[in-house]
Amino acid sequence: MAVLLTLGLLALALLVAAPLTGPAAGTALAAVPAGNAPYAPVLARDAPHAVVPAGAAGGRAAEAAGDTSPPTRPAGTRPCPVPAAPAPTGYASICWNPSTDDTGVVGYDLYRLDVGGFVLASTTTGTVGGFSGELNRSYTMYVVARDAAGNVSPPSALITVSATVGVPPTASPTPLPGDRVPPSKPTGLNEPCLWDFRGTAFCWQPSSDNVAVTAYDVYRETATTYVKVGTVSPGFLLFTESGLVTGQRYTYVVVARDAAGNLGAPSDPLSVPSREGLPSPSPTPTPGPSCTVSYRATTWGSGLTAQVTVRNTGRTAIDGWTLTVDYPTSAVRLTSGWSADWTQTGSRLTGTGKQWNKVIPAGSSVQAGFVASYSGSSPVPVGFGLNGRACATG
Repeated sequence: MAVLLTLGLLALALLVAAPLTGPAAGTALAAVPAGNAPYAPVLARDAPHAVVPAGAAGGRAAEAAGDTSPPTRPAGTRPCPVPAAPAPTGYASICWNPSTDDTGVVGYDLYRLDVGGFVLASTTTGTVGGFSGELNRSYTMYVVARDAAGNVSPPSALITVSATVGVPPTASPTPLPGDRVPPSKPTGLNEPCLWDFRGTAFCWQPSSDNVAVTAYDVYRETATTYVKVGTVSPGFLLFTESGLVTGQRYTYVVVARDAAGNLGAPSDPLSVPSREGLPSPSPTPTPGPSCTVSYRATTWGSGLTAQVTVRNTGRTAIDGWTLTVDYPTSAVRLTSGWSADWTQTGSRLTGTGKQWNKVIPAGSSVQAGFVASYSGSSPVPVGFGLNGRACATG
């Protein structure tokens, strides 16, 4: 009897101590999110920072309280069409390599480039992200990582992909009416294009388009994003930015767009130093002209684009100005201009300041320019004048 009782107690103890098994112990495949949420077809174990175990929540919160270190920049961005896109009209998606963090990555934010700049498109806990879009249209995006303390990583490299309906690709639908062809990628970014500017300055080669490029948007990379810092018209492909830290380098990309709102792929990034520009004028002006002119021209075929910078080196403001540019012959023919009302008489081009820039404070400068055609060799001005008085060149 004692032996039977002992065996019964031992069997009961083994049953209580045995681990539970069943479907709950398996690994589940992440579901396709609804709407514009990113599709993340990865196993839960492949996203180590996606889910915080209940027992570790208190420790993770304690770590995050004093955490000021952001995750590493997401790397390895690449096109990643999903097997079954959640939006039948088109879905743009990418993959990337996981970021690392001292306390753990809790999510990734995906930003899409629109005409007005970058906007948050989706958030995910895996390393696949995307959003609904127009079928076969190109989209530029980047991704950042976040940790539990809210620290945000530097942005990934920009990547441009097309919206698809999944893999393998299906037959192309009937094209929608209107222009859907984006401009080409801007190339030839180069600096310095304006030595005397205080800040950053660079230029680039024009993009092409099936209709016409209407503008170029310039973005500067920051610690966590790409900020739109300016828009340049197609007439003169030069960008300048002031108010920066002299000697520090800044990274820019340029995006071309057309009248239909199509955005081209971003240019390759360009690192530009912020320069100190021309020195401040001496308190005691030296004898000679009270203005200095800097002239820069770009020629192509039989045309040229010129930019003229006029600096007031006098001690008082100039209220109203007329600039003259003299060429050695009359082989130059004025086509158009900006920042001044331009006319031509013989070999002299004359520009009168606009209402908004007619005053040049002492020690300050104003810029104006024009487009012209020419024959023969590339023309070089022989003299400049301001309000009837010769200006020095430099």
